[in-house]
Formats: sequence, C-alpha cells, structure tokens
Amino acid sequence: MSVLKTDLFGRIERRNDGGLAHVLRDTRSAPWWTTPLARHLLRREHRALTLLAGLPRIPRLIDGNAVQLRREWIEGLPLHRAPRPDARYFREALRLVRQMHARDLTHDDLAKEPNWLVTPDGLPAVVDFQLARHAPKRGRLFRMLAHDDLRHLLKHKRSYLPERLTRRELRILAQPSPLSRLWRVSGKRLYLFVTRRLLGWADREGAGDRLV
Repeated sequence: MSVLKTDLFGRIERRNDGGLAHVLRDTRSAPWWTTPLARHLLRREHRALTLLAGLPRIPRLIDGNAVQLRREWIEGLPLHRAPRPDARYFREALRLVRQMHARDLTHDDLAKEPNWLVTPDGLPAVVDFQLARHAPKRGRLFRMLAHDDLRHLLKHKRSYLPERLTRRELRILAQPSPLSRLWRVSGKRLYLFVTRRLLGWADREGAGDRLV
C-alpha cells in the first residue's frame, strides 16, 4: 500500500490485493467541514465510472459505498511528465472524449494535465471523475460543457503538438462557450483563491501520483 494523496477531501491510496492493483479513495479522514462535499464528489465519481463501464482506458469501478470507492489502477504517466505525445495520442484522446459524451457524461476537469495519462503504449487514459456531470437530456448546459471538454483537450494539443491542429480545431479553440467566458471573468479568481490560498492545492497537485 502507498499513499498517493491526502487532502481536505480524504485520502487516496494505491493498493495491491491478490495481485490486483487498484486505487482506494477514502473520505473518512476528511475534516467535518469538508466531509459533505467530499462525499458528494465521491458519489459523482461512482456514478460516472458506472456509466462509463467498458470504455477503454477509463478506470473500472471495483466497488464503493457512501464513504469509500475502489477503482482500477491504470499504469501511466501524467501528460506533462510523459514523453511528448504524438498525433495518435490526441486522435485517440478525442475519440475517448466523444465516447464519454455519447454516454451523456461530461468530465468537466480535463484542463488538468494530471487527469490525462500517457499509458506505456503511448495511448491516452483519463482519471478523476469527481466533477463529472451526467445529463441524459443533453440540454444547453451539457452542450456547453461538452464543448469545453473538447477545448481543454485541444489546449493540450496546442501545447504539445501545435503543428497538427486542424482548421476546425483552431475554430473550436477560438470559440469558448458562454459558460467558459463567464468563468474567466467571474468565477476563476474565486476558485484560485479558495483552492490555492484556503485549501493549499493547485491544478497540477498530484501530478507525481502516477510515477509509481
């Protein structure tokens, strides 16, 4: 057993029981004032992994309850610590995002590089579904969030492989959703204050978790 992360939402461990490597998310160590939020996020991840069962390079849900969740460990390096990804990586990443959307689910946290893994065979995997949103009616909010999922992926492609961006991808990058524009002018500063000043963590926190 190795501890990957401990924060105000609990404890994350990598375990190996009977030769099966998995990740345990445990909210019981969260302080009382963040426990309701920690367990709400746990429920969201449980639901997301249930809906995405069977998709390649998405962690398989093993089991869970009101306070803990166990999911499959996926071997890989976080995007910003792996060798430079190639065009195939981003092609398969786009396919993976579209497969998630086809199941009426948006990830809503793909801007964070630690949530994108590069597997040993150079393919993309996605982790951390605490903010994922299920929207079976696929209304306007779903469409905006899905658009932003794609833009966040394309921002990574722009960082690592800008010469391979297509004209259509450049148009998507140039068109943030109304939700994204609102976030940039009003919500982002508050988010950064709360997460970095009050909670003491940043978007790349946990990037080293994948180096074991």
